[in-house]
Amino acid sequence: MLKYNAVRQFAQYLFDEQHLVRQGTQILHAILKARSPRLSEIAQQMSGKAASNYKQLQRFLGRVDPRAILLRLFQEEAEFVLGDPTEMPRPQAQRTAYVGTLKDGKTKGFWLLLLATPFRGRALPFSFVTYSSRTITEAKQSRNLYHRHAFENIKELLGDRPLVLDREFSYLELLKSLVAEKVHFVIRLNLGSQPPTFTTDEGERIQFYIAPGHTAIYRQVFYKGEVLVNVIGLWREGLSEPLWVMTDLEPQQGLVIYLSRMKIEETFRDLKHLLHLDTVMNKQQTAMEKMVALVLLAFSIGLVVGEETRDELYGVPTEQAPVDAQLIAGKPARAQSRKWRLYSGLFIVLKQKVELSPQQIQQILRAAIAYFVDLLRYPVRTHV
Repeated sequence: MLKYNAVRQFAQYLFDEQHLVRQGTQILHAILKARSPRLSEIAQQMSGKAASNYKQLQRFLGRVDPRAILLRLFQEEAEFVLGDPTEMPRPQAQRTAYVGTLKDGKTKGFWLLLLATPFRGRALPFSFVTYSSRTITEAKQSRNLYHRHAFENIKELLGDRPLVLDREFSYLELLKSLVAEKVHFVIRLNLGSQPPTFTTDEGERIQFYIAPGHTAIYRQVFYKGEVLVNVIGLWREGLSEPLWVMTDLEPQQGLVIYLSRMKIEETFRDLKHLLHLDTVMNKQQTAMEKMVALVLLAFSIGLVVGEETRDELYGVPTEQAPVDAQLIAGKPARAQSRKWRLYSGLFIVLKQKVELSPQQIQQILRAAIAYFVDLLRYPVRTHV
């Protein structure tokens, strides 16, 4: 469905010069066909000889910085921004400078911290940083500084939108930095073997308590005695432990926002399982990051077209409150189309054999391109 001419209609809004539009179209189309970030596999899917295509890819990456183009995918209407790191294993990369060891202390690889905005059950990426145990050691920095660098780069874009993060970001220095920069936050608490201390205004220690099937709220408490936050807990029936979230927003608002964070995990699943992003193989970190950005651009085109295709095939689902809303706000959940929820839009475009008329395909592409054009109408940001 995503043929060359269809991809070109999107690429013409990403690249400013006609020769770059042509080359960018070939590359993005080939990424979707190859479902791979590897230059050799992409080159084989481009028209012409693979060896010449490989050199063309290298020249293109030397002239164009897709990371700056990716920033154009930031959704101005987004209510919040999602941030999450994922492991990128590189077990065979013994001498690659930016590859270290992952969390298990054995596997070779690096981390990709992706920033995205929510988009219909998935997330639309617009920025990222990469780091590893080796780059941290050689730069004499900490993982926390890479996190702060990623968030500082998008501060202008964030505005009043909250930053939604998982447990590895619930540490004091980041919270202090976000408060100092006046960035709103919604962060899941890490209540492991050494949970952080929360105190009242008078310095009295607080022990959180929640019963299964309920919510609990603690307002205006101090995280490690220094940062003032609101804390809310939700214990779903059938789960062994509750979910605790801290925020500078209203507690119920923060919890509802956090429950949308799964969108970015679904995006990681599509990126790794459908486009095999975790097999990226460039030797230099800059080239690797440019290739990651190209894959994210191809993913975004496939995602937008795929969501329109999903609606055309299975009908637009009725709006529903999340199941957890029964606990949060007492709202009943309503049924949603099973088939609509069964597959992601990208899966439908890349792997399903769908039968659509030429008229339906044109209608899908028109709607997807209209959304894309509206998304990209803002000036390019270059602070990568």
